[in-house]
Amino acid sequence: MSGPGSEWIDEEAGPIVRSYALTRGRARPATGETFDMITIVSTEARPRTGSPGLGPEHLDILEMCLQPQPVAEIAGRMRLPLVVVRVLLGDLLHHRLIAVTRPQPESTLSKERLLREVLHGLQAL
Repeated sequence: MSGPGSEWIDEEAGPIVRSYALTRGRARPATGETFDMITIVSTEARPRTGSPGLGPEHLDILEMCLQPQPVAEIAGRMRLPLVVVRVLLGDLLHHRLIAVTRPQPESTLSKERLLREVLHGLQAL
């Protein structure tokens, strides 16, 4: 490949698609949903043939989440920025194709207990 700007493209890397193209310019999920990095995502259903608004990345996520996966793992395995994965997950949630399991918030009591255990461990050193 030659021509102006070709020095910035690695032929082995394949086609380059900008993040905003994958999300159609969106920076947040359309559902208004937030996806923590440790939120677990699992596939609930397969899309109908020709489901509007679903691209190959959506299908990759559904395939990956046949086994429940945390959001951070999805982003890492797909080599996509977290913000992009959150938008794609929002699309899948809107279509009711995924289930989302959020981590249980820690109680103040459990945080205090953990801190005491760490303090006792440090004192024991």
